Amino acid sequence: MARLGFFVLVFSFVFYLAGIAAYASTTALTPREYIVASCKATRYPALCVEYLSGYANAIRKNEQHLAQTALSVSLSRAQSAAAYVAKMTHVRGIKPRERQAVKDCIENMGDTVDRLSQSVKELSHMGRAGGEGFMLHMSNVQTWVSAALTDENTCLDGFAGRVMDGNVKVAVRRRVVHVAQVTSNALALVNRFAARHRAAIPTEKP
Repeated sequence: MARLGFFVLVFSFVFYLAGIAAYASTTALTPREYIVASCKATRYPALCVEYLSGYANAIRKNEQHLAQTALSVSLSRAQSAAAYVAKMTHVRGIKPRERQAVKDCIENMGDTVDRLSQSVKELSHMGRAGGEGFMLHMSNVQTWVSAALTDENTCLDGFAGRVMDGNVKVAVRRRVVHVAQVTSNALALVNRFAARHRAAIPTEKP
């Protein structure tokens, strides 16, 4: 029994040292290195680093600030893409099917902007919320960002098929695919922040 207690103590100490090492490795990183390391959790790490490295000093190696900034960047790109798509209805020679696809996409991108805006506000209002309060806020953010990504993909689905091939499709896809990639990265960083915070919350004993 004493030997079992000894092994438990040894393993606990090893995990404690591992935790210290992980924390030390993070704190030893420069602000930009922290961005690069964090972006490895995303699907498009190069794009993630490109857009977030300029905010490295403002993020200050803080996971909530990182998620907040990623969402803000996604919102900004979505707003720009939505404004661009809205202009496509006036393109000379646009076909009826293309016009309808563009109109549907305008609605999709409008929903995207609304959901991302909600997410940015929700995350900024969290403050020091913990426990169930934190998880409620994060669940809202995760749901809205996931829905925004779905809206973006729905827009792209409207241009599927060879019958939609043409300059309008190329132009819209270029903008919206880019936004979808940025949004995907933001969602990954939000999920990472939520998972790490959840793991840090002490579990209640029955």
